[in-house]
Amino acid sequence: MIDETAADIDRIMDVMALAFDPAFGEAWTRRQVVDALTIGNCRYGLLDEHGNRPVGDAVAAGFFMIRGLFDEAELLLLAVRPAMRGRGLGKKLLESFAEDARHHGHNRLLLEMREGNPAEFLYRGFGFSQIGRRVQYYKSIDGNRLDALTFEKYLSPDHP
Repeated sequence: MIDETAADIDRIMDVMALAFDPAFGEAWTRRQVVDALTIGNCRYGLLDEHGNRPVGDAVAAGFFMIRGLFDEAELLLLAVRPAMRGRGLGKKLLESFAEDARHHGHNRLLLEMREGNPAEFLYRGFGFSQIGRRVQYYKSIDGNRLDALTFEKYLSPDHP
């Protein structure tokens, strides 16, 4: 029998290898992914090219990885295979992230990204609002410093 988690981690790593620009050093190693999932408060979701959970030998088109704590869920990673972008899969991943968070009792969604990340348009379109900036937080491979932008979204309109 195939270990579903190991196969899913293979899928995550396949997408990550293609989706993250190496110039920014944002991709995680397999060890980082496994360690995060071992902690117990991290979860992931996978989608195939049709927006469903991949089964059997199906290739993953994208994934998200989150960390939940109390009433908050933080988006740690989100990626779509470059050849499958522009099909609404990023939005579908965010919808799955929000559904997972709601299911686990989280009301506030958080994420952080480097300034200039093209996914900012996706996040803002999904209702995330910028709440902070960390000046020169990230360092690219070429040594340039980039600001980190933090965003939030509440799942219920009557948030505190």
